[in-house]
Amino acid sequence: MGAIVALAFSVIDSGHEHAGTSTAPGAAPGSTAPVTHLVTATVAVGSLPNGVAVDSGTRTVYAVNHTVRGTVSVIDGTTHTVTATVPVGGSPVGTAVDPGTHTVYVTNNDDDTVSVIDGNTHTVTATVRVGNGPFGVAVDPETHTAYVTNAFDTSVSVINGNTHTVTATVRVGNGPFGVAVDPDTHTAYVTNSGDGTVSVIGGSAYTVTATVAVGKRPYGVAVDPGTHEVYTANSDGHTVSVIDGRTNTVIATVPVGTKPWEIAVDPGTHSVYVTNYDKDATLWVIDGKANTVAVTLAVGKYPWGVAVDPDIHTGYVTSYLDGTMSVIEAR
Repeated sequence: MGAIVALAFSVIDSGHEHAGTSTAPGAAPGSTAPVTHLVTATVAVGSLPNGVAVDSGTRTVYAVNHTVRGTVSVIDGTTHTVTATVPVGGSPVGTAVDPGTHTVYVTNNDDDTVSVIDGNTHTVTATVRVGNGPFGVAVDPETHTAYVTNAFDTSVSVINGNTHTVTATVRVGNGPFGVAVDPDTHTAYVTNSGDGTVSVIGGSAYTVTATVAVGKRPYGVAVDPGTHEVYTANSDGHTVSVIDGRTNTVIATVPVGTKPWEIAVDPGTHSVYVTNYDKDATLWVIDGKANTVAVTLAVGKYPWGVAVDPDIHTGYVTSYLDGTMSVIEAR
């Protein structure tokens, strides 16, 4: 595991710039030179931010604030300023964006609903009833389908993005939390925290085609569509499991730190970002080609969510106890 790196400090926006350098081959955008990961800004958002998602087309970031009367902070990804706050349901957790329609989905854990936000007007246009304790959400951008994990229901609700109705309910493992979609194969991957497994949901039939054993209490999950590799953050196992999505087998296990929580992939650099939901306040960056930790960065207290804008190779990390979002650039 890489050491915490803080090579240069200078005030930028409302945060601090501090950097770590990875020498992983192929990690830099468009080259094999070393890539430097910089925390270039810190943005104050709402209280208890957790889920975060990016609309690359509009350079807009959405940070969910996990309060009883939940909200979503809308951040301009260019200026790193909050431009709007959208009221949603009770205790929202997860969020995902359909880049084709600029639609934002937010899971409301207390209400058993999903709020649908128009990303152009930043207003809630629909509220969809799903299962018990909705947690994670992911979107297939080609089919405009949203997958929602129901943590207390051992199920996944499938939402038609055109009609905003639930069209299928898929039974998965115990305590489903995270979900990610491979847009090329239209396959969804669901972490079952109680089982230590990943359910693989394939095709338009919305059936579980495989179950893969991973580490202890998997939470976050992400897909690299270029390699079809799937990464799970095993929160009690202190590891990240790497699954070959073509064979549904674990091909590597990467040791990280105390509490790997959420995870995101930059498909252009094959960098994998993993939050450490702990007082250490760190983010691990894994070289997805070597499957080793390339660098560890200092962020805010108890980092929860992470998302990546692949067009500009920028990551966004929400810190639950700080009420902030860190901006990480790959250069």
